[in-house]
Amino acid sequence: MGVGMNSREKMAKRAAQEIHHGMIVNLGIGIPSLIPNYLSSDCSVMFHAENGILGMGPTPGVGEENAHVCNAAGYPVTTVAGSSYCDSAIAFAMIRRGMVDVTVLGALEVSEGGDLANWIVPGKRVPGMGGAMELAERAKKVIVVMNHCNKNGESKIVHKCSLPLTAKACVNLIITDQAVIQVTKKGLLLTEVMAPYTIHDVIRHTNAPLLISDHIKTNE
Repeated sequence: MGVGMNSREKMAKRAAQEIHHGMIVNLGIGIPSLIPNYLSSDCSVMFHAENGILGMGPTPGVGEENAHVCNAAGYPVTTVAGSSYCDSAIAFAMIRRGMVDVTVLGALEVSEGGDLANWIVPGKRVPGMGGAMELAERAKKVIVVMNHCNKNGESKIVHKCSLPLTAKACVNLIITDQAVIQVTKKGLLLTEVMAPYTIHDVIRHTNAPLLISDHIKTNE
């Protein structure tokens, strides 16, 4: 995965492999926002933001920020050739019409059936669900990027979500600091293990049954 790369960077780099030339892609805040750093130079992608940008570019250099050009989280961004602007209603209409090829989101929990909980922990104040509900339901592919366990060491991949759901049966692929897991009709399929973890580690840290691929890969 790269010398000196931390777990967040490893996850972002692996997620970037799921993005291909010509796609329209929406990225959640946090780890997903690192993904553009790992796309090849010949991979032309239009990054979409709910606040009304289609065609976001790299983060601007210090002093080069434009206060009027930011992503949905309010962080400054640049735009690429061919980019366009619209209001939030149009941006959400693009999502609801199924125009987004891939969305990469963070999560608090993912169930073995692909249910997603990523917007609220009971008792904590949050500004709202944002666009996660529409993206989870309408994007053609939903990828979750998250730590395998929470701060208490508990698995975030579970038999059934205990937190309020964002959407049901929507997740296609889970990428964590320990593994890459596909959500299939037969259950969760472990396809890749992130070094230095082992298959045994992943099974032990997952609170849901795992199927093991016959062609499992280790990502260094």
